[in-house]
Amino acid sequence: MISNNSDTWYSATESTNVVSLRKQGASSETARDGKFEGATVGAAIGATAATAASLVTMLALTGIGAVVGVGWLAAMLGSMAIGGVTGGLLGALTNAGISEEDAHVFAEGVRRGGTLVAARVPPVDVPRIEPIMNRSAVRLQERCELYRRSGWQAFDPNAVPYTADQVRNERALHTN
Repeated sequence: MISNNSDTWYSATESTNVVSLRKQGASSETARDGKFEGATVGAAIGATAATAASLVTMLALTGIGAVVGVGWLAAMLGSMAIGGVTGGLLGALTNAGISEEDAHVFAEGVRRGGTLVAARVPPVDVPRIEPIMNRSAVRLQERCELYRRSGWQAFDPNAVPYTADQVRNERALHTN
């Protein structure tokens, strides 16, 4: 799960298994304001992949802003940030085998305040898991068309992240 956190619905102080990491040169004022660079990852360095995937990860992603996540995709993003690998959410999604076209829509959805839920399951479990995942799923093509009608072409990692008010307004548009 990767969710936009621009409106600070989640705070690292709510959990004891996260530790903020900042890039060299990040000011203490920036950290104090909660505008951090880098990642927040589990304190257990060298944890197994299963353990690392269960830890809460907080990141500031270019073009998206603050996100919070848990699971394999969040662990991948956290590892990429710590290792200095560029690509952000778009790169993580395409590296995970999602088409570039779909990855652009997913990344834009998170930028606009959405939550991306991704699961890795054995092929034998897909028929059981897919209906569960589809219960609250966004119809990706419909969302892509909605974005395009507003002038959107593709996710832009250089775009200014949505403000908390913009995120709340975007979420209200899609609430049933």
